[in-house]
Amino acid sequence: MKPLVCLATALLAGCAALGSPRTGLPYDAWRLGFLAPSYMEVWLETADVEDVQGRIFHGAMSGTVAINYSGDPTGWPQPVGWGKGRNITGGALPQRIYVRWQSLAEPQTYRAVLHIPASARQRMREKAPSMRPPIKYEYQEALAIGLAPGGWIRAWVMSPSSTPVEILCQKAEIEPKGPDEGRNQGQYAYAFDQLEPAAQRYITSHPIPYESWKCPAATASVQ
Repeated sequence: MKPLVCLATALLAGCAALGSPRTGLPYDAWRLGFLAPSYMEVWLETADVEDVQGRIFHGAMSGTVAINYSGDPTGWPQPVGWGKGRNITGGALPQRIYVRWQSLAEPQTYRAVLHIPASARQRMREKAPSMRPPIKYEYQEALAIGLAPGGWIRAWVMSPSSTPVEILCQKAEIEPKGPDEGRNQGQYAYAFDQLEPAAQRYITSHPIPYESWKCPAATASVQ
């Protein structure tokens, strides 16, 4: 497979890594993952990545995200997991991530531009100790993004075994075109009666705890 094809697809299994000289990374790929609070099902329409070299990876991630169907959905789990995702092979570290998703518990469609801070990219070039012994040091090559009802977003950087470090918290805006940018007559990926039974039971018997996912100092909606 030619390098340009590998770069365009970015995620195909078996695509050879382009190597650290091109990406500026000490490893072959960084990982992008998504998660949602317990019971609060999400359909990720798209996550497009712009790396620090200005290259765009369209559709870097889409579909279902990591979610539990037990426990208390209030707040984010500690420690947070790194979500359902993929390795971004051939790309440099992220500068911006364009996200659009359906919050099926409400339902509502949101969109946001995540500006990844330089301090987060610096962490992703560094190793961190594991949370439990035996202590080992691994690169923090994973970026996990949490999507919650109300449009609340949080993001963390971590290695496979280190303590996640929160690097971003913001609020998305409502997508005015609705689900699938209006291409599906306002229909969501799943109707309420198609959600997991545990999610249906929780949503019908409990209020959605919007306040628990808010940022300590909420930012304005991102255009």
